[in-house]
Amino acid sequence: MHKNAKAEFFSYLCTNKQNQMVKKMKYNPETFEGLTQPYYIIEEPLLRRNLQLISKVAHEAGVEIILAFKAFALWKTFPIFREYIHATTASSLSEALLADREFGSKAHTFSPAYTDYEIDEIARCSSHLTFNSLSQYERYRQRARQANPHLSYGLRVNPEYSEVETLLYNPCAPGTRFGVSADKLPAELPADVEGFHCHCHCESGADVFQRTLVHIEEKFSRWFPQLKWINFGGGHLMTRKDYDVDLLIRLLKDFRSRYPHLQVIMEPGSAFGWQTGPLVSQVVDVVSDKGIRTAILNVSFTCHMPDCLEMPYFPNVRGARHVDQPSGGSCYRLGGNSCLSGDYMGYWQFDHELQVGENVIFEDMLHYTTVKTCMFNGISHPSIALLHNDGELEILRKYGYEDYKNRMD
Repeated sequence: MHKNAKAEFFSYLCTNKQNQMVKKMKYNPETFEGLTQPYYIIEEPLLRRNLQLISKVAHEAGVEIILAFKAFALWKTFPIFREYIHATTASSLSEALLADREFGSKAHTFSPAYTDYEIDEIARCSSHLTFNSLSQYERYRQRARQANPHLSYGLRVNPEYSEVETLLYNPCAPGTRFGVSADKLPAELPADVEGFHCHCHCESGADVFQRTLVHIEEKFSRWFPQLKWINFGGGHLMTRKDYDVDLLIRLLKDFRSRYPHLQVIMEPGSAFGWQTGPLVSQVVDVVSDKGIRTAILNVSFTCHMPDCLEMPYFPNVRGARHVDQPSGGSCYRLGGNSCLSGDYMGYWQFDHELQVGENVIFEDMLHYTTVKTCMFNGISHPSIALLHNDGELEILRKYGYEDYKNRMD
């Protein structure tokens, strides 16, 4: 056996042995003591809690709530999801394929830009196909119908109102590339357009939906008699602790009473994965410069927690509190392990001096994280694990050199 092959085989055996050891161990979900490598950990009881609430809303309000893959797409958890929901939403060919092949139902698909080389397969994997513009509809309506005669067509519309303050996440900001405004719609919609899709929220409350709904009806209700369904998109953070679930249910029931012929669809992503588990990392070094102490971790903000830098926001760190300025003592800036100079955030006050090897746990790191990670710098990628009700940790995915190399193919 070639020496490289021997090395790879030995590495495989060691990794497989470690996987089995981790699988057999039970962990304290408060500390995850015993883990020595980074893990995204989804906690089954917390996931089921969210799914139960979402299922309750759907049932009591008489609407369909589906999972948006753009926020959460851990397909090995789909058997759990299928106990509570029956469909998903896709924004690309790969997501549509994931819906069809792994979730087991065709996708509600929207993309701002369908392409000649993907539209046929997207259509075959979809039950609903929403177009971002009238020109995209005209270009692909016949071709998509030939690929799948059973498609239900929709148009994304822009109510020109959104309370999302961060422009990066505001789909209704001036100059938006999303959706058709009311002044651009014909009085009579094309006969095969059966639905409207309207997305203008981001981690929003029911009160925001209440105010937004006024604008949606003012702008578009004249077309409602021509439709069969309306999709209110994502961003409805109904699993957040302070979310007014009862208000949401009332709003949806009232809307349905006004338009009883319309099927109402919602497609949150964050709500499903909200506070369902952390990213567990370890301290690998502590360095100091100009009075700033940085705890260097074996994870990266730019690679593994990109929304922290994009939004930006300071994540909650278990056992620590965020502070505005370094305050000495056990106060640390947290640094990633990539070569990007700005791969850090700060500052957090701990109740003790951090030691090399101890866990630093970032809360709520499943939604919009595992779907957005990258392998910049080729740094080691966190594994993904499912923590079962009995405390046993099941490894869903580990990453290695082959994963990095294959991205460069």
